[in-house]
Amino acid sequence: MRIDKYLWCVRYYKTRSIATTACKKGHVKVNGAVVKPSRDVYPQDKIEVRKDQINYSLKVNDLPPNRVGAKLVDIYRVDTTPKEAFEAQELLKYAKDYYRKKGTGRPTKKDRRDIDDYQDDQEETTENN
Repeated sequence: MRIDKYLWCVRYYKTRSIATTACKKGHVKVNGAVVKPSRDVYPQDKIEVRKDQINYSLKVNDLPPNRVGAKLVDIYRVDTTPKEAFEAQELLKYAKDYYRKKGTGRPTKKDRRDIDDYQDDQEETTENN
């Protein structure tokens, strides 16, 4: 089975064309070598896939006849991705939330709404006094 078709069948990519593009860009390695989308995959091969800044590692158990449901994916592959890869992704997510210091630059939409709410509260308290 072709590597792009295998990655699509075991649900690493949503479409086969996305899997093909990933292979062409060099994001997929089989047994340590960058491969073309037409490279055949066999049981016991080790595949490395770089997707969303995570290097997934998997071992081929068997070849599926066609695209399989999410519950059946574990029959055809063993995920050997280290936990550190996912922890690094979590840290990146937190880093993106705080890309700018409070009070610098143009206010975001949420900041502007908070300012408007604060000003409305101030106007109400001055009218009541």
